[in-house]
Formats: sequence, C-alpha cells, structure tokens
Amino acid sequence: MSYRAWFQCIAPGCGNTHRLNEVVYHCGRCGSLLEVKHDMEALRDRSARAWMRLFDDRYKTGQWPYGSAIWGKKEWVLPEVDNENIVSMYEGGTNLFWTERLGKVVGIRDLWVKQCGLSHTGSFKDLGMTVLVSQVRQMIAEGVPIRAVACASTGDTSAALAAYCAAAGIPSVVFLPKDKVSLAQLIQPVSNGSLVLSLDTDFDGCMALVKRLTEDKGIYLANSMNSLRVEGQKTISIEMVQQFDWEVPDTIIIPGGNLGNVSALGAGFEMLHDLGLVTRLPRIVVAQAERANPLYQAYKEGWDTFHPMTAGKTAASAIQIGNPVSVDKAVRILKRFGGIVEQASEDELANAAALADRCGMFNCPHTGVALAALVKLKERGVVAPDERVIVISTANGLKFSEFKVGYHRGTLEGVSPRHANLPVELPADFDAVRRAIAERVEPV
Repeated sequence: MSYRAWFQCIAPGCGNTHRLNEVVYHCGRCGSLLEVKHDMEALRDRSARAWMRLFDDRYKTGQWPYGSAIWGKKEWVLPEVDNENIVSMYEGGTNLFWTERLGKVVGIRDLWVKQCGLSHTGSFKDLGMTVLVSQVRQMIAEGVPIRAVACASTGDTSAALAAYCAAAGIPSVVFLPKDKVSLAQLIQPVSNGSLVLSLDTDFDGCMALVKRLTEDKGIYLANSMNSLRVEGQKTISIEMVQQFDWEVPDTIIIPGGNLGNVSALGAGFEMLHDLGLVTRLPRIVVAQAERANPLYQAYKEGWDTFHPMTAGKTAASAIQIGNPVSVDKAVRILKRFGGIVEQASEDELANAAALADRCGMFNCPHTGVALAALVKLKERGVVAPDERVIVISTANGLKFSEFKVGYHRGTLEGVSPRHANLPVELPADFDAVRRAIAERVEPV
C-alpha cells in the first residue's frame, strides 16, 4: 500500500493543500498555518491490531531506520521520504518513569514522568528535528536549492537543529537571545558547527528576524510553525500509549511555550483514535510560567481573546515566550481534549522541581512548571488521586545546572528554597565527620 502525506491549511472552510517538498509555512490562499495530513483511508488497510504488532516489532530494534521510536512509525509520520535520506540518531524510546515516591507525596498514586530529555541532544526537540531535517535532505536530493536551515530558539531547538544538520552535512543557522539560554544549551550548537547568532533581544525578537530571513526560500525554517516538526513530536503520544500496553492515561501535563508540542500531542492521540488503536482520549493540561502566560490568560477569559505579551524573565527559559506561533493549533486541540491551562510562579516551579529531585529525578525548570501545575490542580480537586497522570519532562536537567546551583544557594529571584541542600564543609577529621552525620541522619 502506498501512503501519502501533505500540508493542509488549518483554517475552517479553506482546505488548501501544498506538497511536503514545497518551501512553504503558511497557506498560499488565506495565510493561516498549515498542518500535515495523512491519507487515513490508506492507513486503514491495516487493522488496529496489525499496527500495534508492527510498531511493537520495530520498537528499539537494530533494523534501520525503524529502531528509532519515530521512524518505527514512519507510515504515520513521513511515509514518502526515502530511507537513505533519513537523518536519525535513534531518538525517542525514552523512559516512562513511575515516580512512586513523588506520587505519594503529592497524593497521586499512578503518577508517571515521560523523560523526553533522555534523547540525543537532551530534549524532546530531537523527535521533530529528525523529521524536518530528513525532509530537507530529501528535498535537496530532489533538486530543491536549500542552502541552510535556520531557527530561533530558547536553547533546545537550536541544539537539536545543529546536531541533526551536522549529521546530515547541511549548514544551520541559529538565533539565540543573548544571555537568556543556559551555558550548556549555548555550547551545543557551537560545538556542532552552527552559525550561532546571539542577539540582544528575547525569543520573540529572534523569531521575528528568522521569519524575515526565511522569506528567502534558500533558507529553510525549522521552528514549530513548520508542522513537519509536529509529525515527529506527535509520536510521544503514540509511544506513551504503547508503553502502557496500548492503554490511554487519564491526564497529560505538558509545559507550554511556543505551543507546538500541544498540537503534537493532540495529533498523536487523534491518529490513535481515528485508526482504532484506542477508544478514548486523555485530558491535556498546559502549564505555563506565570511570567510568560499568554495562553493561561486566554484560557481564563474563556478563549474569547488572545493577547501576546512581553514575556518576563523566568527560570523556565525555554518557555519564556510571549507570542507563541502555534497558539491557534494549541487552542483547537485544548478545546477538543477538554483541556486546562494552569500557571506556576517562580517559587512554585523551583520548589516543585526540587521536590521531584528529592524523589530521584533531576528535572529541568520547565518540568518544574508542569509538576507545580499538577500540585495545584490536585489541591483544587481537578485531578483526582486515582487518575493515571503523565507529566511530560521536556529536557534533561543537566542542561540547567546554573538553575540547580542557584536554587540550593538561595540566589534565585522570587524563590524561597524549601528543599535546599548545600554541601557541608568540614576538615578531614573523623570526629567532625561523625558528628555531622549524627546531626543529620536519624538513628534506626
């Protein structure tokens, strides 16, 4: 069976389409955003049970390229790309971690964390970038004159783009807001050979410039307004259900910045439902930092209006975005999924991340936003103690060591660190060591 996919306008009543090998990011008729659509009738040539068996048989195997958790679902992602043009580092397949101890602390018995940061460049952005860069490689092979791929970033997108372009031998250009990304995030694209432009602005300013730059069709846009990224990221939904033996969780909580991942999660669950692999949909919760919360404000106003904002400084720097490009897609998904938007202050997100660390994790601040939102929703009775809840951890905590050090030293603005734990400095003296342990470790 031949499977197909194409770009299609998201505006109601438009339906205009473009080929995936066109350099296009908006509808050529009405200017709205595009999404990738699949030939669902063709995909129904396999039964739901047959798709499950196929995906399970491929999962983490050594057969190129299907051992990647994204390319193991190639027919649902990018069916027409040639395997020799796929740029993969066997991304995905990350741990779905049952955080039993943290669940007991917050009162959720069935609490899980999807650790997307356990990926090649340390974030979920790898899942979308393997798809986008593979399609670019296919287009170049077909004669499309693409000279480079570019993105604006708060850190993780640039790391993923740089790595995948380096593996493919394609030049990359990344726009970063100066002094607003961690050192670990900055050094990733530098090390991978990208042209790194550190600009005296915020992410929204970088985004405005890269959009202008990519009006030149020789520079391909890699931000999430390019819906090829969504096709890789939607496999998070499919993989989580697969890891639960094809059962659907009750609630998914995800940090929200540019909001591409919200529409990605929804798209994955919708395909599972439409093709009969699941019979129900979860509730999706978006968690935003209080200092960068335009979606939360729109939600509180009943979705009547959306107002971009100038994002304030937050430790959750990857979601420090005041004018998210994927807001229309995100709102549409949240309405379909009974969605909720919650916010977290700097104090709430930092202490939630630290509490989870005390229970065996090492979380990025953005995961802290999602965990803080969960705590608030549980306290209000919106999330019940017996629900199966998954928190999406978007990045590896090792990228944010400055945040961790600042928390434990008590130097984070607006944060009272309730779980601070500094090293105890002592002379190399046995009695001093013994006294310190006796003061801090309870006797049996």
